[in-house]
Amino acid sequence: MTPSLRIAPGTMIDGFTVGKLLHGGGMALIYHADRPDEGFPLVMKVPRFGHGEPGTSVVSHEIERQMLETLKGPHLPRLVAAGDLERLPYLAMEFIEGPTLQHWVAQAPVAPDEVARLGIAIATAAHSLHMQEAIHLDLKPDNIIIRPSGEAVLIDFGLAHHTQFPDLLAEEFRRPIGSAPYIAPEQVFSVRCDPRSDIFAIGVILYELATGRLPYGMPSSPRGLRARCYQDPVPPRALVPTMPEWLQEVILRCLEPDARQRYTSASQLAFDLGRSHHVAITERGKRLKQTGWRTRFARWMRMAVYEPAPCPPPSTQVTGASIVLVAVALGPESDASNRLLAEMTRRVVSGRDEFRVVCATVIRPLPQWGTSDPNQTAPREHLRHLVELKQWARALALPQERITFHVLEANDPATALLDYAQANQVDHIVVGAPPLRKSSDGRSGRGRLGSVATRVVTEAPCHVTVVKPRSAQEAP
Repeated sequence: MTPSLRIAPGTMIDGFTVGKLLHGGGMALIYHADRPDEGFPLVMKVPRFGHGEPGTSVVSHEIERQMLETLKGPHLPRLVAAGDLERLPYLAMEFIEGPTLQHWVAQAPVAPDEVARLGIAIATAAHSLHMQEAIHLDLKPDNIIIRPSGEAVLIDFGLAHHTQFPDLLAEEFRRPIGSAPYIAPEQVFSVRCDPRSDIFAIGVILYELATGRLPYGMPSSPRGLRARCYQDPVPPRALVPTMPEWLQEVILRCLEPDARQRYTSASQLAFDLGRSHHVAITERGKRLKQTGWRTRFARWMRMAVYEPAPCPPPSTQVTGASIVLVAVALGPESDASNRLLAEMTRRVVSGRDEFRVVCATVIRPLPQWGTSDPNQTAPREHLRHLVELKQWARALALPQERITFHVLEANDPATALLDYAQANQVDHIVVGAPPLRKSSDGRSGRGRLGSVATRVVTEAPCHVTVVKPRSAQEAP
Protein backbone atom coordinates (compact mmCIF):
# COMPACT_ATOMS: atom_id res chain seq x y z
CA MET A 1 0.00 0.00 0.00
CA THR A 2 1.33 3.45 -0.89
CA PRO A 3 1.39 5.63 2.25
CA SER A 4 0.81 8.86 0.35
CA LEU A 5 -2.53 7.60 -1.01
CA ARG A 6 -5.72 7.91 1.00
CA ILE A 7 -6.92 4.75 2.72
CA ALA A 8 -10.46 3.68 1.91
CA PRO A 9 -12.84 3.42 4.89
CA GLY A 10 -13.23 -0.18 6.01
CA THR A 11 -9.64 -1.17 5.16
CA MET A 12 -8.10 -3.60 7.68
CA ILE A 13 -4.55 -2.87 8.81
CA ASP A 14 -2.90 -5.03 11.50
CA GLY A 15 -6.26 -5.72 13.12
CA PHE A 16 -7.42 -2.07 12.94
CA THR A 17 -10.44 -1.07 10.90
CA VAL A 18 -9.73 2.26 9.26
CA GLY A 19 -12.62 4.74 9.33
CA LYS A 20 -13.24 8.07 7.65
CA LEU A 21 -10.55 10.71 7.13
CA LEU A 22 -10.62 13.25 9.96
CA HIS A 23 -7.83 15.59 8.95
CA GLY A 24 -5.33 15.98 6.14
CA GLY A 25 -2.33 17.90 7.45
CA GLY A 26 0.83 18.98 5.71
CA MET A 27 2.77 15.96 6.99
CA ALA A 28 0.17 13.27 7.75
CA LEU A 29 -3.38 12.01 7.25
CA ILE A 30 -5.48 11.18 10.30
CA TYR A 31 -8.29 8.62 10.25
CA HIS A 32 -10.80 7.25 12.68
CA ALA A 33 -9.84 3.68 13.61
CA ASP A 34 -11.20 0.80 15.62
CA ARG A 35 -9.89 -2.42 17.11
CA PRO A 36 -12.17 -4.73 19.12
CA ASP A 37 -9.75 -5.29 22.00
CA GLU A 38 -9.36 -1.56 22.79
CA GLY A 39 -11.70 0.02 25.30
CA PHE A 40 -11.44 3.56 23.95
CA PRO A 41 -11.82 5.29 20.55
CA LEU A 42 -8.75 5.45 18.30
CA VAL A 43 -7.23 7.41 15.46
CA MET A 44 -4.62 6.27 12.95
CA LYS A 45 -2.02 8.79 11.79
CA VAL A 46 -0.32 7.95 8.48
CA PRO A 47 2.57 10.13 7.26
CA ARG A 48 2.74 11.56 3.75
CA PHE A 49 5.63 9.83 1.99
CA GLY A 50 4.73 10.36 -1.67
CA HIS A 51 6.24 12.47 -4.45
CA GLY A 52 6.41 16.16 -3.66
CA GLU A 53 5.90 15.64 0.08
CA PRO A 54 8.35 17.33 2.49
CA GLY A 55 11.26 15.29 3.79
CA THR A 56 10.42 16.42 7.29
CA SER A 57 7.38 14.13 7.28
CA VAL A 58 9.64 11.07 7.55
CA VAL A 59 11.64 12.46 10.43
CA SER A 60 8.56 13.88 12.17
CA HIS A 61 6.84 10.50 12.08
CA GLU A 62 9.79 8.86 13.84
CA ILE A 63 10.04 11.69 16.39
CA GLU A 64 6.34 11.45 17.25
CA ARG A 65 6.54 7.68 17.64
CA GLN A 66 9.56 8.09 19.92
CA MET A 67 7.80 10.75 21.99
CA LEU A 68 4.55 8.83 22.44
CA GLU A 69 6.45 5.69 23.40
CA THR A 70 8.49 7.60 26.00
CA LEU A 71 6.16 10.18 27.54
CA LYS A 72 3.35 9.40 29.96
CA GLY A 73 0.46 11.21 31.60
CA PRO A 74 -3.02 12.62 30.94
CA HIS A 75 -1.75 15.49 28.77
CA LEU A 76 -0.95 13.44 25.67
CA PRO A 77 -2.73 10.64 23.79
CA ARG A 78 -1.93 7.01 24.60
CA LEU A 79 -0.01 5.18 21.87
CA VAL A 80 -1.53 1.79 20.99
CA ALA A 81 0.61 0.58 18.09
CA ALA A 82 3.13 1.69 15.46
CA GLY A 83 3.25 0.31 11.94
CA ASP A 84 6.24 -1.21 10.18
CA LEU A 85 8.19 1.49 8.33
CA GLU A 86 8.97 -0.85 5.44
CA ARG A 87 5.33 -1.84 4.94
CA LEU A 88 3.00 0.88 6.16
CA PRO A 89 4.13 3.40 8.76
CA TYR A 90 1.34 4.57 11.03
CA LEU A 91 0.63 5.50 14.63
CA ALA A 92 -2.54 4.18 16.25
CA MET A 93 -3.38 6.23 19.31
CA GLU A 94 -6.14 7.35 21.62
CA PHE A 95 -8.78 9.64 20.15
CA ILE A 96 -9.15 12.61 22.52
CA GLU A 97 -12.71 13.81 23.09
CA GLY A 98 -13.17 17.57 23.10
CA PRO A 99 -12.69 20.66 20.91
CA THR A 100 -9.32 22.07 19.96
CA LEU A 101 -8.36 25.48 21.30
CA GLN A 102 -9.31 26.87 17.90
CA HIS A 103 -12.91 26.77 19.16
CA TRP A 104 -12.10 29.57 21.63
CA VAL A 105 -9.80 31.47 19.25
CA ALA A 106 -12.74 31.76 16.83
CA GLN A 107 -14.68 33.54 19.59
CA ALA A 108 -11.86 35.91 20.61
CA PRO A 109 -11.51 38.25 22.35
CA VAL A 110 -12.28 35.92 25.24
CA ALA A 111 -13.00 37.13 28.79
CA PRO A 112 -9.88 37.39 31.02
CA ASP A 113 -11.09 34.69 33.43
CA GLU A 114 -11.56 32.28 30.54
CA VAL A 115 -8.15 33.19 29.08
CA ALA A 116 -6.63 32.41 32.47
CA ARG A 117 -8.50 29.10 32.79
CA LEU A 118 -7.36 27.93 29.38
CA GLY A 119 -3.84 29.24 29.97
CA ILE A 120 -3.53 27.30 33.22
CA ALA A 121 -4.58 24.11 31.44
CA ILE A 122 -2.06 24.63 28.63
CA ALA A 123 0.80 25.61 30.94
CA THR A 124 0.09 22.62 33.21
CA ALA A 125 0.28 20.30 30.21
CA ALA A 126 3.53 21.89 29.02
CA HIS A 127 4.98 21.61 32.52
CA SER A 128 4.19 17.89 32.56
CA LEU A 129 6.06 17.53 29.27
CA HIS A 130 9.06 19.54 30.45
CA MET A 131 9.32 17.49 33.62
CA GLN A 132 9.87 14.46 31.37
CA GLU A 133 12.78 16.19 29.54
CA ALA A 134 10.71 16.98 26.44
CA ILE A 135 9.80 20.20 24.62
CA HIS A 136 6.83 20.38 22.23
CA LEU A 137 8.10 23.21 19.97
CA ASP A 138 4.87 23.40 17.95
CA LEU A 139 2.24 24.61 20.40
CA LYS A 140 -0.68 26.27 18.60
CA PRO A 141 -4.47 26.17 18.96
CA ASP A 142 -4.87 23.27 16.51
CA ASN A 143 -2.46 21.14 18.58
CA ILE A 144 -4.26 21.60 21.90
CA ILE A 145 -7.44 19.72 22.78
CA ILE A 146 -9.46 20.61 25.87
CA ARG A 147 -11.08 17.57 27.48
CA PRO A 148 -14.62 17.92 28.89
CA SER A 149 -12.94 17.87 32.33
CA GLY A 150 -10.99 21.03 31.42
CA GLU A 151 -7.59 19.35 31.09
CA ALA A 152 -5.45 20.23 28.08
CA VAL A 153 -4.05 17.47 25.88
CA LEU A 154 -1.13 18.25 23.57
CA ILE A 155 -1.04 16.49 20.21
CA ASP A 156 1.21 16.40 17.12
CA PHE A 157 4.69 15.78 18.55
CA GLY A 158 6.37 15.63 15.14
CA LEU A 159 8.57 18.67 15.83
CA ALA A 160 9.28 17.91 19.49
CA HIS A 161 12.68 17.47 21.13
CA HIS A 162 13.69 15.11 23.94
CA THR A 163 17.02 15.60 25.68
CA GLN A 164 17.64 11.85 25.89
CA PHE A 165 17.43 11.34 22.12
CA PRO A 166 19.31 12.85 19.18
CA ASP A 167 17.49 15.84 17.71
CA LEU A 168 16.93 14.52 14.19
CA LEU A 169 15.32 17.71 12.92
CA ALA A 170 18.15 19.92 14.18
CA GLU A 171 20.70 17.62 12.58
CA GLU A 172 19.01 17.25 9.20
CA PHE A 173 17.31 20.61 8.58
CA ARG A 174 19.20 23.85 9.10
CA ARG A 175 16.24 26.21 9.00
CA PRO A 176 13.39 27.28 11.30
CA ILE A 177 10.77 24.56 11.58
CA GLY A 178 7.36 25.18 13.13
CA SER A 179 4.22 27.28 12.78
CA ALA A 180 5.40 30.78 11.93
CA PRO A 181 3.06 32.82 14.17
CA TYR A 182 3.97 30.80 17.27
CA ILE A 183 7.69 29.98 17.13
CA ALA A 184 10.03 31.70 19.57
CA PRO A 185 12.93 33.99 18.52
CA GLU A 186 15.50 31.33 19.35
CA GLN A 187 13.69 28.85 17.09
CA VAL A 188 14.10 31.33 14.23
CA PHE A 189 17.83 30.70 14.66
CA SER A 190 17.30 26.90 14.78
CA VAL A 191 17.72 26.60 18.56
CA ARG A 192 15.47 23.72 19.65
CA CYS A 193 16.67 22.92 23.17
CA ASP A 194 14.95 25.59 25.31
CA PRO A 195 11.69 24.74 27.16
CA ARG A 196 11.01 28.47 27.36
CA SER A 197 10.24 28.32 23.63
CA ASP A 198 6.98 26.60 24.62
CA ILE A 199 6.30 29.44 27.06
CA PHE A 200 6.69 31.94 24.21
CA ALA A 201 4.18 29.95 22.14
CA ILE A 202 1.74 29.92 25.06
CA GLY A 203 2.16 33.70 25.24
CA VAL A 204 1.19 33.99 21.56
CA ILE A 205 -1.87 31.82 22.21
CA LEU A 206 -2.89 33.90 25.25
CA TYR A 207 -2.48 37.10 23.21
CA GLU A 208 -4.64 35.61 20.45
CA LEU A 209 -7.33 34.51 22.91
CA ALA A 210 -7.36 37.86 24.69
CA THR A 211 -7.34 40.14 21.61
CA GLY A 212 -8.43 38.11 18.60
CA ARG A 213 -5.14 38.99 16.87
CA LEU A 214 -1.71 37.41 16.50
CA PRO A 215 1.08 39.45 18.12
CA TYR A 216 3.42 39.08 15.11
CA GLY A 217 0.92 38.44 12.33
CA MET A 218 1.46 35.65 9.79
CA PRO A 219 5.07 36.06 8.62
CA SER A 220 5.96 34.16 5.45
CA SER A 221 9.65 35.00 5.08
CA PRO A 222 12.82 34.68 7.19
CA ARG A 223 12.86 38.46 7.55
CA GLY A 224 9.30 38.45 8.86
CA LEU A 225 10.18 35.75 11.38
CA ARG A 226 13.21 37.66 12.65
CA ALA A 227 11.09 40.75 13.37
CA ARG A 228 9.98 39.23 16.69
CA CYS A 229 13.57 39.47 17.90
CA TYR A 230 13.47 43.28 17.95
CA GLN A 231 9.86 44.40 17.48
CA ASP A 232 7.45 44.10 20.38
CA PRO A 233 3.75 43.50 19.69
CA VAL A 234 0.99 46.06 20.13
CA PRO A 235 0.16 45.97 23.86
CA PRO A 236 -3.02 43.93 24.35
CA ARG A 237 -4.61 46.70 26.41
CA ALA A 238 -4.29 49.03 23.40
CA LEU A 239 -6.53 46.61 21.50
CA VAL A 240 -8.85 45.64 24.36
CA PRO A 241 -8.98 48.58 26.82
CA THR A 242 -10.94 46.56 29.41
CA MET A 243 -8.15 44.00 29.77
CA PRO A 244 -6.69 43.98 33.30
CA GLU A 245 -3.07 45.01 33.71
CA TRP A 246 -2.14 41.69 35.35
CA LEU A 247 -3.12 39.71 32.23
CA GLN A 248 -1.09 41.96 29.94
CA GLU A 249 1.84 41.62 32.35
CA VAL A 250 1.66 37.82 32.08
CA ILE A 251 1.26 37.77 28.30
CA LEU A 252 4.07 40.20 27.54
CA ARG A 253 6.42 38.43 29.94
CA CYS A 254 5.85 35.22 27.97
CA LEU A 255 6.66 37.10 24.74
CA GLU A 256 10.02 38.52 25.82
CA PRO A 257 12.57 38.05 22.97
CA ASP A 258 15.25 37.05 25.48
CA ALA A 259 14.23 33.71 26.99
CA ARG A 260 15.86 34.65 30.30
CA GLN A 261 13.24 37.36 30.79
CA ARG A 262 10.29 34.99 30.32
CA TYR A 263 8.84 32.73 32.98
CA THR A 264 11.45 30.22 34.04
CA SER A 265 8.95 27.38 33.98
CA ALA A 266 5.47 26.67 32.74
CA SER A 267 4.46 25.92 36.33
CA GLN A 268 5.29 29.51 37.29
CA LEU A 269 3.15 30.75 34.40
CA ALA A 270 0.24 28.58 35.55
CA PHE A 271 0.73 29.87 39.09
CA ASP A 272 0.44 33.53 38.04
CA LEU A 273 -2.59 32.86 35.84
CA GLY A 274 -4.32 31.29 38.82
CA ARG A 275 -3.29 34.01 41.29
CA SER A 276 -3.99 37.21 39.37
CA HIS A 277 -4.12 39.41 42.49
CA HIS A 278 -0.52 38.41 43.29
CA VAL A 279 0.96 39.30 39.89
CA ALA A 280 3.47 42.14 40.30
CA ILE A 281 2.61 44.83 37.72
CA THR A 282 5.67 46.33 36.02
CA GLU A 283 5.98 48.62 33.02
CA ARG A 284 4.84 45.67 30.88
CA GLY A 285 1.37 45.62 32.41
CA LYS A 286 0.87 49.39 32.13
CA ARG A 287 2.17 49.73 28.56
CA LEU A 288 -0.29 51.21 26.05
CA LYS A 289 1.93 51.64 23.00
CA GLN A 290 4.85 49.95 21.33
CA THR A 291 8.42 51.00 22.06
CA GLY A 292 9.83 53.85 19.97
CA TRP A 293 11.82 53.46 16.78
CA ARG A 294 15.12 54.20 18.53
CA THR A 295 14.66 51.25 20.88
CA ARG A 296 13.63 48.98 18.02
CA PHE A 297 16.61 50.12 15.94
CA ALA A 298 18.99 49.38 18.82
CA ARG A 299 17.48 45.89 19.12
CA TRP A 300 17.81 45.40 15.37
CA MET A 301 21.49 46.30 15.54
CA ARG A 302 22.04 43.83 18.39
CA MET A 303 20.33 41.12 16.35
CA ALA A 304 23.33 41.10 14.01
CA VAL A 305 25.26 39.41 16.80
CA TYR A 306 22.24 37.66 18.32
CA GLU A 307 23.11 34.81 20.64
CA PRO A 308 20.18 32.85 22.09
CA ALA A 309 20.10 32.36 25.84
CA PRO A 310 21.72 29.12 27.06
CA CYS A 311 19.29 26.21 27.13
CA PRO A 312 18.40 24.93 30.60
CA PRO A 313 17.29 21.30 30.96
CA PRO A 314 13.51 21.05 30.45
CA SER A 315 13.19 19.49 33.90
CA THR A 316 15.03 22.31 35.68
CA GLN A 317 12.36 21.99 38.36
CA VAL A 318 13.59 18.48 39.23
CA THR A 319 17.13 19.49 40.14
CA GLY A 320 16.32 22.98 41.31
CA ALA A 321 12.86 23.96 42.55
CA SER A 322 11.14 26.77 40.71
CA ILE A 323 8.26 27.22 43.19
CA VAL A 324 9.25 27.02 46.85
CA LEU A 325 6.49 26.81 49.47
CA VAL A 326 7.52 28.02 52.92
CA ALA A 327 5.13 26.86 55.65
CA VAL A 328 5.22 29.45 58.43
CA ALA A 329 3.66 28.86 61.85
CA LEU A 330 2.97 32.30 63.29
CA GLY A 331 3.01 33.11 67.01
CA PRO A 332 5.53 33.92 69.77
CA GLU A 333 6.22 30.24 70.46
CA SER A 334 7.49 29.82 66.89
CA ASP A 335 9.83 32.83 66.79
CA ALA A 336 13.03 30.79 67.12
CA SER A 337 11.88 28.26 64.53
CA ASN A 338 10.84 31.02 62.13
CA ARG A 339 14.22 32.73 62.33
CA LEU A 340 15.84 29.48 61.25
CA LEU A 341 13.09 29.03 58.64
CA ALA A 342 13.96 32.39 57.09
CA GLU A 343 17.66 31.52 57.12
CA MET A 344 17.02 28.18 55.40
CA THR A 345 14.71 29.77 52.81
CA ARG A 346 17.40 32.32 51.94
CA ARG A 347 19.84 29.45 51.54
CA VAL A 348 17.48 27.48 49.27
CA VAL A 349 16.84 30.41 46.90
CA SER A 350 20.30 31.96 47.11
CA GLY A 351 21.68 32.73 43.68
CA ARG A 352 18.54 31.45 41.95
CA ASP A 353 16.73 34.50 40.62
CA GLU A 354 14.22 32.30 38.81
CA PHE A 355 12.79 30.86 42.05
CA ARG A 356 9.29 31.94 43.15
CA VAL A 357 8.72 31.84 46.91
CA VAL A 358 5.24 31.24 48.32
CA CYS A 359 4.87 32.02 52.03
CA ALA A 360 1.87 30.28 53.56
CA THR A 361 0.39 29.89 57.02
CA VAL A 362 -2.61 27.82 58.06
CA ILE A 363 -5.29 29.08 60.44
CA ARG A 364 -8.44 27.44 61.73
CA PRO A 365 -11.56 28.67 59.94
CA LEU A 366 -13.77 30.97 61.97
CA PRO A 367 -17.55 31.20 61.68
CA GLN A 368 -18.53 33.59 58.89
CA TRP A 369 -20.26 35.89 61.38
CA GLY A 370 -17.40 35.86 63.85
CA THR A 371 -17.23 34.84 67.50
CA SER A 372 -18.35 36.37 70.78
CA ASP A 373 -15.39 38.75 70.40
CA PRO A 374 -16.58 41.47 67.97
CA ASN A 375 -12.98 42.09 66.88
CA GLN A 376 -12.43 38.45 65.95
CA THR A 377 -14.07 37.99 62.55
CA ALA A 378 -12.90 35.74 59.75
CA PRO A 379 -11.80 38.65 57.52
CA ARG A 380 -9.98 40.36 60.40
CA GLU A 381 -8.14 37.17 61.37
CA HIS A 382 -7.22 36.48 57.78
CA LEU A 383 -5.88 40.01 57.35
CA ARG A 384 -3.97 39.91 60.65
CA HIS A 385 -2.17 36.72 59.70
CA LEU A 386 -1.46 38.06 56.22
CA VAL A 387 0.18 41.16 57.74
CA GLU A 388 2.25 39.02 60.13
CA LEU A 389 3.29 36.77 57.27
CA LYS A 390 4.51 39.74 55.24
CA GLN A 391 6.38 41.11 58.24
CA TRP A 392 8.12 37.76 58.71
CA ALA A 393 9.07 37.65 55.01
CA ARG A 394 10.94 40.98 55.16
CA ALA A 395 13.97 39.04 56.34
CA LEU A 396 14.06 37.24 52.99
CA ALA A 397 14.69 40.53 51.15
CA LEU A 398 13.11 39.27 47.94
CA PRO A 399 11.68 41.54 45.21
CA GLN A 400 7.91 41.80 45.00
CA GLU A 401 7.61 39.78 41.80
CA ARG A 402 9.33 36.76 43.37
CA ILE A 403 7.22 36.32 46.50
CA THR A 404 3.53 35.78 47.27
CA PHE A 405 1.59 35.27 50.50
CA HIS A 406 -1.29 32.96 51.34
CA VAL A 407 -3.34 32.41 54.47
CA LEU A 408 -4.98 28.99 54.22
CA GLU A 409 -8.04 28.25 56.33
CA ALA A 410 -8.28 24.60 57.37
CA ASN A 411 -8.72 22.41 60.42
CA ASP A 412 -5.92 20.13 59.25
CA PRO A 413 -2.73 22.15 58.49
CA ALA A 414 -0.87 19.21 56.93
CA THR A 415 -3.67 18.43 54.49
CA ALA A 416 -4.00 22.11 53.57
CA LEU A 417 -0.27 22.40 52.80
CA LEU A 418 -0.18 19.14 50.86
CA ASP A 419 -3.26 20.04 48.82
CA TYR A 420 -1.80 23.46 48.05
CA ALA A 421 1.51 21.94 46.95
CA GLN A 422 -0.28 19.45 44.69
CA ALA A 423 -2.65 21.97 43.13
CA ASN A 424 0.07 24.54 42.43
CA GLN A 425 2.84 22.17 41.30
CA VAL A 426 5.14 23.22 44.12
CA ASP A 427 8.65 21.83 43.70
CA HIS A 428 10.12 22.30 47.19
CA ILE A 429 8.57 22.77 50.64
CA VAL A 430 10.43 24.32 53.56
CA VAL A 431 8.64 23.58 56.83
CA GLY A 432 9.58 24.16 60.43
CA ALA A 433 9.30 21.71 63.32
CA PRO A 434 8.78 23.39 66.71
CA PRO A 435 11.36 23.02 69.49
CA LEU A 436 10.92 20.37 72.14
CA ARG A 437 8.88 21.51 75.11
CA LYS A 438 7.60 19.91 78.29
CA SER A 439 3.98 18.86 78.52
CA SER A 440 1.92 18.86 81.71
CA ASP A 441 2.89 15.24 82.43
CA GLY A 442 6.61 16.05 82.18
CA ARG A 443 7.15 14.41 78.82
CA SER A 444 8.99 16.10 75.96
CA GLY A 445 7.47 16.45 72.52
CA ARG A 446 7.10 18.65 69.51
CA GLY A 447 3.34 19.02 69.68
CA ARG A 448 0.80 19.35 66.93
CA LEU A 449 3.09 21.06 64.42
CA GLY A 450 5.59 18.26 64.72
CA SER A 451 3.02 15.89 63.25
CA VAL A 452 2.40 18.44 60.46
CA ALA A 453 6.06 18.35 59.46
CA THR A 454 6.08 14.55 59.63
CA ARG A 455 3.07 14.24 57.33
CA VAL A 456 4.44 16.77 54.88
CA VAL A 457 7.72 14.85 54.66
CA THR A 458 5.89 11.55 54.21
CA GLU A 459 3.24 12.61 51.69
CA ALA A 460 4.57 15.64 49.82
CA PRO A 461 4.83 15.27 46.01
CA CYS A 462 8.13 17.17 45.97
CA HIS A 463 11.36 17.89 47.83
CA VAL A 464 10.96 18.83 51.53
CA THR A 465 13.37 20.57 53.89
CA VAL A 466 12.53 20.43 57.60
CA VAL A 467 14.00 23.09 59.86
CA LYS A 468 14.30 21.84 63.45
CA PRO A 469 15.65 24.21 66.11
CA ARG A 470 17.39 22.84 69.15
CA SER A 471 15.93 23.50 72.57
CA ALA A 472 18.09 24.13 75.61
CA GLN A 473 17.63 20.48 76.63
CA GLU A 474 18.96 19.28 73.29
CA ALA A 475 22.03 21.48 73.23
CA PRO A 476 25.28 19.56 73.77
